[in-house]
Amino acid sequence: MPASPHRYRSADEDSARWTGFPFRTGDIVISTRSKSGTTWMQMICALLVLGTPELPAPLTELSPWLDWLVEPRDEVYRRLAAQPHRRFIKTHTPLDGVPLDPRAHYVVVARHPLDMAVSLYHQAGNLDRERLRELTGQAAPAGPPRPRPSVQQWLPSWVDQDVDPRAELDSLPGVMWHLGDAWARRHEPNVELVHYDDLRTDLAGQMRRLADRWGLAVPERRWPELVEAATFDRMRERADRLAPDRLGVLRDRRAFFRRGGSGQGRELLDEAALARYRTRAAALAPPDLLAWLHRDAR
Repeated sequence: MPASPHRYRSADEDSARWTGFPFRTGDIVISTRSKSGTTWMQMICALLVLGTPELPAPLTELSPWLDWLVEPRDEVYRRLAAQPHRRFIKTHTPLDGVPLDPRAHYVVVARHPLDMAVSLYHQAGNLDRERLRELTGQAAPAGPPRPRPSVQQWLPSWVDQDVDPRAELDSLPGVMWHLGDAWARRHEPNVELVHYDDLRTDLAGQMRRLADRWGLAVPERRWPELVEAATFDRMRERADRLAPDRLGVLRDRRAFFRRGGSGQGRELLDEAALARYRTRAAALAPPDLLAWLHRDAR
């Protein structure tokens, strides 16, 4: 009998909300770390499943974040049960924390951890903390707010952070834990790994590959408009419909789609700090995963 999923909890997430979820054949579970291509993959799934760039509802309604505590679990279940199409569901939980149903497909998107961290830093500044506390019932922090370090100051401290990966999933150990678990499952027939940089350099090829893996038939004439709708620039233009902000926790929806590039994290570190990152990463993940993740040969 498979082991029970590990329970991941934070101030606004609880993976136990997956317990008892009624899967349907063909469900797609999108499992990513924060700022690693979650919304991008949700949009790709929407385009492939629905076959049109004109989505019938905001992306967050079509692809709810099941673990998020700001919406009642029963309401999320009800919305998913009412969907007539193949469902694609968002989670930031690693695969060892969700039920692995043979009828479903699981896709994990990986991004260079330094780029993910830089995007995470800017995303933190775009969150309306007061609104988030209101939705989750958290108490306001005591005392005056601490001054925020610059991203150049913060990034080396993020690299050095030594924490429990299962308790701090957006830390470097947490990122490697999430990806390491997926990497170990990459040969399973219903698990797919996608690299963020492959979406940037070969979006059409990656979308065709995923459609083939998931048995989604897309008429050839529709491909150009579907691929165009999934580009970063087109998604930023439609931020009001695509940003994950159904309940108003973002200060600026367009800022959610900030740059979407690669290499910015490495540009912020000097040689000593980059060497420290490589040493830390080598202690947290196997060499074959790191070679794929870092694209060292490129």
